[in-house]
Amino acid sequence: MKPARLMKVFITGPLPPEGMAVLTKAADCEVELWDSDDPIPRKELEQSVVGAHGLLCRLADRVDQKLLDAAGANLRVISTLSVGVDHLALDEIKKRGIRVGYTPGVLTDATAELAVSLLLTTCRRLPEAIEEVKNGGWSSWKPLWMCGYGLSQSTVGIVGLGRIGQAIARRLKPFGVQRFLYTGRQPRPQEAAEFQAEFVPIAQLAAESDFIVVSCSLTPATRGLCNKEFFQKMKSTAVFINISSLRSPCQGAGEMAQRLRALTALPEVLSSIPSNHMVAHNHLQFNLVSSSGMQVEQCIYDK
Repeated sequence: MKPARLMKVFITGPLPPEGMAVLTKAADCEVELWDSDDPIPRKELEQSVVGAHGLLCRLADRVDQKLLDAAGANLRVISTLSVGVDHLALDEIKKRGIRVGYTPGVLTDATAELAVSLLLTTCRRLPEAIEEVKNGGWSSWKPLWMCGYGLSQSTVGIVGLGRIGQAIARRLKPFGVQRFLYTGRQPRPQEAAEFQAEFVPIAQLAAESDFIVVSCSLTPATRGLCNKEFFQKMKSTAVFINISSLRSPCQGAGEMAQRLRALTALPEVLSSIPSNHMVAHNHLQFNLVSSSGMQVEQCIYDK
């Protein structure tokens, strides 16, 4: 009896042990792995996907027409270890009849917790305070030294009241936030009712919010949403938190450098902001043991 042909699955980076165990034990799969936490070089990726039936990729791996051509007609499934899919050429993938899996919902709580921690870290000026303790700047108590801004009686604006935006509002509400504003494609009265949140134009949200959190996904409609005009309308004391994609809806970063204490994932934004006004992060929401395991499991079984 002729042995069944194994299906090649290529993985673009290491997975948690439980995920690798599922794939390596699959009798009909031949698993190949780029065994480095660094992104796989493009040339290596194009060579490695040749003949693959399945591809398990990450946000850093651009899956475009050229890569699909390199993979060939065998490729039937692409699963991405991410919530976002803007690195996938979805129209081209659909034309070829390739199924796509992603991991919505798994990181909602972890991302919301990170957003709140970044907001508190920024508004209470913790990085500056820690640095002062380290370099000897903390001598005696001073009533106005390192004063920050509190959430009590504040107005919080959320750009994108989806799963993550709601989870953030749910965590901020007990701090005594007086008013929640949100913006998006359309009002979401059912979801907003929990927080008595008001649907407002983006310009009004920028002008009236003490804290702004960008949690929307990147789409053609949101690209450049937080632009020069947006930052110019913000209060001079506002705190801005961007937890959106690395290729985010934020533009005009130079404009906000003198106007707000900023916290963002974008390297080009970080370069324009004084170091004592920022804390950098890059997808730390993935760094929960429970979240990473669930995300890999969903990625493997989704399709």
